[in-house]
Amino acid sequence: MKKYCEMTKEELLSEKELLEKRYSEKKALGLKLDISRGKPCPEQLALSAPMLDLVNSKTENFKCENGFDIRNYGVVDGIPECRRLFAEILDADPDEVIVTGNSSLNLFYDLIAHAVCHGVPGSERPWGEDKNRKLLCPAPGYDRHFAVGELFGFELVIVKMNADGPDMDEVERLIADPSVKGIICVPKYSNPQGISFSEEVVKRFANLSPAAPDFRIFWDNAYVVHDLYPDGEKDYVPSLLRLAKENGKGNMVYMLGSTSKITFPTAGLAAVASSAENTADFKRMLSFQNIGPDKINQMRHVLFFKDLDGVLKHMRKQAEIIRPKFETVLAVLKAELGETGIARWNSPKGGYFVSAELLPGTAKRTVALCKEAGLTLTGAGSVYPYGKDPEDSVLRIAPTFAPAAELPVAMELFSIAARLAAAEKLLSEK
Repeated sequence: MKKYCEMTKEELLSEKELLEKRYSEKKALGLKLDISRGKPCPEQLALSAPMLDLVNSKTENFKCENGFDIRNYGVVDGIPECRRLFAEILDADPDEVIVTGNSSLNLFYDLIAHAVCHGVPGSERPWGEDKNRKLLCPAPGYDRHFAVGELFGFELVIVKMNADGPDMDEVERLIADPSVKGIICVPKYSNPQGISFSEEVVKRFANLSPAAPDFRIFWDNAYVVHDLYPDGEKDYVPSLLRLAKENGKGNMVYMLGSTSKITFPTAGLAAVASSAENTADFKRMLSFQNIGPDKINQMRHVLFFKDLDGVLKHMRKQAEIIRPKFETVLAVLKAELGETGIARWNSPKGGYFVSAELLPGTAKRTVALCKEAGLTLTGAGSVYPYGKDPEDSVLRIAPTFAPAAELPVAMELFSIAARLAAAEKLLSEK
């Protein structure tokens, strides 16, 4: 097949006619497909069901290792055995970890809110008093991170993502501005591109010298154990907190994580690891808003997993369920778009997403065509701050929740829509 950009007007018209026929056939099926959000499927959730029976009136597992009754108020920073479990997951020390809530996004929100209202260690005043405050946003990135920054009045500054992580030359240039207060990252299997930060990039993060004395790196390690090939090729990202502490810069770092996509999305656990000063500051803040987290749920997780090895064994089972879905997505993209020259995509080793970069100016049209034929995608532009993709080209594909049997037709429809949008765009320029 000729690449679309090499086709004559007549060839493009012929291709467009064939695509319209295929599209009409798919539209006539009355499909109701959804690959828009990164949710675990029912089979994944079922793996964690036994956890629900581990702490109840029959088992009476109501005491944590220090003798505290987990049914009662208190222990705002989490039970010790659960802090130790998350220390293993995040590669930190247990006394640097606070376990609270169920969502790393919620922790990010709380940390931002705390900084805006009260400041953080090193602040001369609350961040909210700086009317020109900025947050660096590697993009494509996670739409909900961007939404939190926008909600709290930050100017969101795009940092380009390279194959090994954010453009660190750009990061180092931007942090010379004291109004830049932080950066939000997903360092392993990033959302949506599946990029894992290289050791060099992590070391440069750990050695940043920002103009703002209270600059913070929000390191949302949401996919730290989410390898698609746990016994094969997988990525490793070193602990930013350990490296930053070696440089005397531990206060810059908040490492976040959760079990949202390990156990249950709204009934899991979340944790933050940071320096002793940051941890004490955040624990003090938590004491005002919460008399104690759900320690019964923390105990369930500890009894279920026991340690990091238990978590990794569980994630192998998850990978067996979702890996074929990713392989289906990639196979259809290659078959349908591989020779067209109008698209490229990542082949992630883990995480929850495949990112497709289409012909510039066609992402919105592709989403609209898919929607009209019964396929829901994440909105075009959502992976950029303010929902504005400067090239109108990047779309996120979330394979995990969809039934495996539906993915081939969903991806075929996606590909037909992308090709049709590209043919229309190129013809408009002839």
